[in-house]
Amino acid sequence: MYSRLERLRSLRHRFWYGISERVRWSRGVFHETPARELPGVAFDQSQRMAALQSRYQVHFEERMNAATSANNYEYLDILDRAWADSGLPRPEGGVLCDVGSASFWYVAALNAFFRPRELVGVEVEGHRLFKDGHSRIDYAAGYVGQIPGARFLVADYVECDLPADVITAWFPFMTPAALLAWRLPLSMLTPERLFARIYHNLRPKGLLVLVNHGAAEAAIARELCDAAGLKAMSSFAEPGPLSGHRVCPALLSCWTRV
Repeated sequence: MYSRLERLRSLRHRFWYGISERVRWSRGVFHETPARELPGVAFDQSQRMAALQSRYQVHFEERMNAATSANNYEYLDILDRAWADSGLPRPEGGVLCDVGSASFWYVAALNAFFRPRELVGVEVEGHRLFKDGHSRIDYAAGYVGQIPGARFLVADYVECDLPADVITAWFPFMTPAALLAWRLPLSMLTPERLFARIYHNLRPKGLLVLVNHGAAEAAIARELCDAAGLKAMSSFAEPGPLSGHRVCPALLSCWTRV
């Protein structure tokens, strides 16, 4: 099923993942130095950011560095444009669970758009060590600490019982190449179990917001959603001014449990 090279890379990733899970290193909560302003932004991008700032009453650069702020504006832009295209009512309040959150640097964008009562990010590799000596959980603690009702959970989502009104999944792993590029072992590539768990945790009439890299990956995800018993509600893939760096446009689809 996998090539010899893929298996070797997987073994290496499994080793380092095991080390990080046993050591669980932490230097304490990490707080970014706020950028205050975003220099070098193109005119159309600054106009779009200004519109988002006005609509959602956010200024990410007052709490985060320039790169993280720009990325939060992009995620908020994707959500805003996708919802305007879909005509769906925007869910607010309730419980939102994000799957595969990395360091959960985009928690501010999710909070601005959905305004949940409770917001939890789940990441299987929360103890990865970064070059500055901080771990992923250190960064996540800094991001969620700015959002009332938000928390970060280091766990394998396929083993979690976390009922939610909204579940978000930004670029979940669909292929071996994507998983290995993220330095995770192939044993964690279990998309069927992932979507079955999403269906289990999604409350009746709840909403799954799924974002994939381009049409090919989205097609794989669509088959998995169908197999899990989820019903498609909308799909959106038009790139905006804040997403020009992407080789493949982000495709956002909404699904519900019937």
